[in-house]
Formats: sequence, C-alpha cells, structure tokens
Amino acid sequence: MADILLGPPLAAGQEGHERIGVGAGLAVLGLDALSSAAYGPEAALTMLRPLGPAGPWLLAPITLAIVLLLVLVAASYRQTLGAYPNGGGSYTVARENLGPRTGLLAASALLLDYTLNVAVGISAGVGMLVSAVPALHPYTLELCLGLLGLLTLVNLRGVREAGAAFLAPTWLFILTLAVVLAVGAVRALASGGAPVAVVPPPAAPAATQAVGVWLVLRAFASGCTALTGVEAISNAVPVFRAPSVRRARATLGLVVGLLVALLLGVTLLARAYGVTATVPGAPGYQSVLSQLIGAVMGRGVFYAVASAAVLAVLSLSANTSFTDFPRVCHLLAQDGYLPAGFAHRGRRLGYSRGIVVLALLAGALLVAFRGVTDRLIPLFAIGAFLAFTLSQAGMVRHWRRVRPDGARRARLLNAAGALGTGLTFVVLLVSKFAYGAWISVLLIPLAMGLFTTLQAAARRARRETALARPIDLSSEAPLIVVVPVGRWSRAAERALVFAFQLSREVRAVHVVTGEDGGTQLAADWARFVEGPLAARGHPAPHLELVDSPYRELVRPLREYCLQRVREAPGSVVAVVLPEPLEWRWLPRLAQGHRPELLRTGLILSGEPRLVVVSVPLFFGPRPPARDGQASP
Repeated sequence: MADILLGPPLAAGQEGHERIGVGAGLAVLGLDALSSAAYGPEAALTMLRPLGPAGPWLLAPITLAIVLLLVLVAASYRQTLGAYPNGGGSYTVARENLGPRTGLLAASALLLDYTLNVAVGISAGVGMLVSAVPALHPYTLELCLGLLGLLTLVNLRGVREAGAAFLAPTWLFILTLAVVLAVGAVRALASGGAPVAVVPPPAAPAATQAVGVWLVLRAFASGCTALTGVEAISNAVPVFRAPSVRRARATLGLVVGLLVALLLGVTLLARAYGVTATVPGAPGYQSVLSQLIGAVMGRGVFYAVASAAVLAVLSLSANTSFTDFPRVCHLLAQDGYLPAGFAHRGRRLGYSRGIVVLALLAGALLVAFRGVTDRLIPLFAIGAFLAFTLSQAGMVRHWRRVRPDGARRARLLNAAGALGTGLTFVVLLVSKFAYGAWISVLLIPLAMGLFTTLQAAARRARRETALARPIDLSSEAPLIVVVPVGRWSRAAERALVFAFQLSREVRAVHVVTGEDGGTQLAADWARFVEGPLAARGHPAPHLELVDSPYRELVRPLREYCLQRVREAPGSVVAVVLPEPLEWRWLPRLAQGHRPELLRTGLILSGEPRLVVVSVPLFFGPRPPARDGQASP
C-alpha cells in the first residue's frame, strides 16, 4: 500500500535522479511567487474598498512600488545564490554572518511564513473555485483540507514527481493569464481606455473614506504578499541539476520576470475594467481574477479553463513551502534545534517528517480561520520580510568578510535590499499589528524559545550519556525474566523459549481482568507447560496470577515488576513481551495496541533496572518481496 501511495523507496545513490531543471524549478519553487499575482492585488484592493470606484486607480502606484521592491529583492538574492551554492536561505546566511541567535530568529520567521503560505495558497485557490461555482461556498473548509491532503501526498512522493505533476498547470496558468492580459490590453487601447466588459464586474461600493496615508500603507502592506516566494529558490539550490547555481539564477529571473508582468497587467486591467474587491468569505464573493477573466473573455469555455488553471496554481503554490519548510527543519536539526529525525531523508529522498509537520500546522490554521484568505492575510508576509531583512543584512557582513572582486558593489546592493525590506517590514508590522500581525509577533519568539529548549535538552542528553572509557563487564547483574501471558498461544511459547535463553529464573505472570479469574489459562499452563517441562527434568516457571479489581492492565503489571526489583537489589528484571503481529498493515491496525501500551507503561516507570524486550510473532499472508530483496 505504501508503494502505491508514495512510490517505491529510492536508494541514497539515486539522489541525482531527483534533481530538477529550470522548467520543473518554476513549477516546484516558483508557484508561490507566481500565484501571488492572484491574491496580492486582491489583498491591496480589499484594503482600498472604502475608496469606492477610486480604489482601482490608486492600486497602480501601489503596485509599481511593490514591483520596484520585488526587483531589488530579486537582485539581492541573485547574489546570495552565487555566494551560497549549497543553499543560502535566511537561516544559513544570518547564522554564519550575524550569529546563531539571529539565525534562529530568521529560521523561526521563515517557518511561520512557509506555514502561512500553505494556508493562504490553498484558501485562495478554493476562493477561486467558489467564485466559479457558488454552490460550493458552504464547503470551503472541507475543500481546503482535501487539497492540503493531496499536496502532502504528492510531496511525500519526491521533488521530481512534484515538479512533473505541477508543470502542466503552471504553464496553463501562465498562458491563460497571458491571453487575458493581451486581449484585455488590446481592447482597452482600442476603446481609448474604457473597454466594455463582456460580463460586467460587481459594482464598486460607494466611497466611505478619503485617501489617507494610513489607508495607502495598509494597502501596500497587503499587496506586499506578492514578494513572499522570492526566498524559496535560495533555500533550494541543491535540488537543481548541475550547474545548480546557474539553473537557480535562471529560475529566479524567469519567476520574477513573469510575476512583474502579471502584477502590472492585472493592476492596469483592473483599473480599465473597473474591477474591485468583493467581501471575502461573504455570499456572492468573487475573486479579482475571476471578475477580470469574465470581463475580458466572458464566462464560457475559456473562463472555465482559466479558472481551473488559476485554482490549480493557487492551490499548488503551497508546494513551495513543502519544498523549503523541510529543508529549514533539516538545517535546524543538524544544529540540534530539532530532533534528529528532521535531518534524515524519507523513502523518496525527501525530508518526510518536515512535510508531515507542515501539513499538520497548515491544517490547524485552515481550521482556525475557516479557510478564508482575507482572515489569514494579516498574518502573512511578516515572517517573510523579517527573513528578507536578516538575510540581506547578513550578506552585507558576508561581503565585508570575503571581499572578492566587486564586493563593494555587491555590498551596496544587499544593503539597499536590507533597507528596502526592513522599511517594508516596519510598515507591515505597524499597519497589520491590530489586525492579526500580533499573532506572528508572539509566535516567532515562542518558536525561538522552543528551538533553544530542544537544543539545550539534546546537549544535556549527549553530555549525561557520553562515555569515554572501554566497556565494563564487571558490573554484570543477575537477570530475572518476567513473561506476561494473556493466554497460551504461539506468541506466548516463543516469548517463553526466548526467556529461558536469557536466564533460568523465569516468572510467568497473568493479570486477571476477566470473569474467569484466569482458570482457563491456569489449566492450559499446567497441561502444556508445567507437565511437559517436568517430564523432561526442566524447571518450569510457576504461573502467578495478579488480581486487578478495576480491570487495569498496565499498572498491576508495573507494580509486580517493581516489586521484583525491590526484592532483588542487585538484579535486573527483564520483561519479555509476546507480540503477535499481522504481516499486513491494515489487519494489524485492528489488533489493538496492548503490547505498545505495556511497553510504554513499563519504560516510563523510570526504574533503571527494569528492561523491556519485545518478541514478535508474525502471522497471516506475507507481503510479496521487492525486487532484489528477500521476503521479510
């Protein structure tokens, strides 16, 4: 079943096969940026709704400022790609140049942004879907969670397969929007800037507010969500085929060029056709792109195809986070800030644990905010711009240390990038603080505290378990073996035989929780164990019955074992657990988890002289062996 869902496992030597080129890189790492052409202008227009019909006109200068900032950030990150060919995300750059604490701040901000990107991308995609099919509006959250599950499954199959799966929707999105923008521009020019919409967009609301600095700043801050995907490529340089830096730079240039064209095109046509934002999450909601496509091309076959492409790309834009979030977790785990499992590759050479954690966090956000994009936007981009600023400031320090040819020009460019993103971060924080950004301000320090605590715990564990001397066998203690028995079975026999190989002092114990008081087991024990062993002159373990009036299992067995420890101060008590297991995973789920509960309860007793050993007995049809592998 795992092979069907996730694909067959890949060997470590096949890592090169999983690397991608520029085309797949656009699909895997560029969708976050490209999709923001859908929700970036809409987020700004939503803030401009109080201006009524004047809102789309003010969007143009705001978008121009966002585009200039985007070009500056992209130029700065182009330098980072060359300076850090093994992956130069904000965490790496800030840690190496500004110190571990600053690096941890950048990582916390990035992880928050990646999590929000998944939730925002999926909710925006579903928003496009319910705009096209209003009957689906009541199922917004369910659709969001379904798309999240699909994305998680695709990414667990590996980077290369994700790129192949997302390439067609990406280019369909680009081509359909290019057609809309080209046709819309031609009609706008032919009509002297006042084209007639094929399907008129909803009328703009009446103006309730005059243009003010605060309103413009809030619209600019919301529109800056269009920049959030630029960081992704710098984190993932190693996923590209050689020459990786050149391919990464080409991908970055392609993504930024397409995004600039889409942002400017959507903005200018929205003004020409009078497209304004509708109330997110309310009945009758229509996304800006849905209105624009309908106004230019009508609501026929092309509208359906274009809407499907926009829906796919908005939903799949979360894939950027599924690529980069696990990589940041991998770096944090290497530095001891996360458990070691985050640093290890899964069956398809991806960092599976990071993928699963990201899916759980994004799912929690979608549930908390009911899958409505506008409710998530105030939290969005805070982490991204903080990471941008720390990364660019780190690069300024990098050029001071390294000083290659052209270091002064590179330092000035990164300094300009740090200044631009830093000022934008302040604007974002101030304008969005009361509308939800305070949550980001709270979560980032909490994440830093969690990472620091985990690192301290890991260092303490290594320090307290460290050993720098030869093995000492002089302290070998006598062994008392306890075998819990529920009924006489093949599993109990296997555990008992193994127990005799460990020690001659074996004790069988049965916790009485049923109404028969263990009489059936006692009879079977006398017939199948004590009698046959006595006939062979072999000492037979006596079956001890432990009463459990409240039908508990773990606590009476734990108390019995701890009593044996107290009775023999110099001995070790080993509990040998019979563990019957089905070969097939689905029937195994129906077996229950009694051995796991017993094992956990005994280990958590905290007694160092209590040891637990599992003796599995597999049964049922065996799964077929894979090529080149023996049957288990």
